[in-house]
Amino acid sequence: MPDLLETIADSLERSPLVHFYETGLRAHSGLFLKLLTMEAVGPDRQVKLNGRWVVNFGSDSFLGLDQDPRVQEAVRRGLDRWGTHNGTSRAFSSVAANFEAERKLASWLQAETTLIYPSVTLANHGALPALVTRHDALVVDHDAHHTVHEALDLVRAHGIKTALFAHNDPSDLTRVLNDCQPYRHAIVALDGIDSMTGTVSCLPELRAVAETKAAVLYVDDAHGTGILGDRGRGTVLESLGDYRNTVVVGSLSKAFSCFGAFLACPERLRIPLEVRSGPFIFGGPVPPPYLEAVSTVVDILNSPEYDSLRQKLQSNMDLFLAGVRPLGVKLLGGVGAVVSIVVGEEEATLAAGKELFERGYYVQSVVFPGVPHHSGLLRIQVNANHRPESVAGLVAAICEIHAAGLLPNVASTAPFERASRKAACPAEQGLRDSA
Repeated sequence: MPDLLETIADSLERSPLVHFYETGLRAHSGLFLKLLTMEAVGPDRQVKLNGRWVVNFGSDSFLGLDQDPRVQEAVRRGLDRWGTHNGTSRAFSSVAANFEAERKLASWLQAETTLIYPSVTLANHGALPALVTRHDALVVDHDAHHTVHEALDLVRAHGIKTALFAHNDPSDLTRVLNDCQPYRHAIVALDGIDSMTGTVSCLPELRAVAETKAAVLYVDDAHGTGILGDRGRGTVLESLGDYRNTVVVGSLSKAFSCFGAFLACPERLRIPLEVRSGPFIFGGPVPPPYLEAVSTVVDILNSPEYDSLRQKLQSNMDLFLAGVRPLGVKLLGGVGAVVSIVVGEEEATLAAGKELFERGYYVQSVVFPGVPHHSGLLRIQVNANHRPESVAGLVAAICEIHAAGLLPNVASTAPFERASRKAACPAEQGLRDSA
């Protein structure tokens, strides 16, 4: 009998994406920093990766709360109180800590209610299919997060009308919604902040279009949660001032440094989402110790201390931008905690990241499929607990590799696909001014 799993492996290795990955791994094995092992964690964002101590500028614990003793103690307290697991799907029961965390999240956000999911991925996979029926439509921003596009595939598989609109383009959203008619209502799904570039969507203009077409916004604000707006409430409340005709998904594993995600919505949507959202019903819930930690983080965000944490993050970002901008490289983002340097070709991007690693700084070298072909980025995630000396050291290392010709200037970089369609908008400038 043939080994069918070997046959399956052969066919999968010939698929375009796997072939591209394995070819790149072989061709650039000395530059490939994608399969690192973190062996130890030190203070001030120092980590030991593959035997080398470096400063980690790839961490999405933006406020540094993973190292906060109060958050760590909350996890221990939850472990003592609840054990390691809820014991069942939320279709049957939830620990009290789950409802308390959802209540506190809603109060902090100034939203009617929240539902906690195990991850942003599962929130998108669960909520978007739950919000539409065969009478409706789902329209997605061309550059929305990959998991939003996966949700679009799930919706389309159920025979529901779907479409894409050009990134951050209100006029194209108008065209696409017109083309999708007739429908009872439409969901317009997009990112609050682009996960790769750190740039902000023009939510006021997009919601204005949506509301004229019986559509509501669905905003994946994973990279704005805890970072932008008053008390870190995120992109939506800061840009729009309210949650009218808007559903928000936020992360509990980035700035919160915990586990999971939340969906904020009107109270009347809670039960429909609970009973129609597969990952909510059938998925394993967030472990109770982390639910205790979520409530502790909300207390920190609501306290005067948040201003200090946010200022440390902003000071580090300002220090980085002030040092790198004079080089003339192409920068994207910098409004929240993510800023990217456009490099271009895959090999050049990997080489630049490896050179920074050799100098003691880890940043994420992002190439296809994370970004379009030939649009590679060095993705830097600035944290509140980076020491200013570490930020200055990274800037110095970037200056060195730029002087060595490893980073192109703006004039020599090809247009970055995600950024080229993103027009400057009042929303992004307002968020930058308020940061």
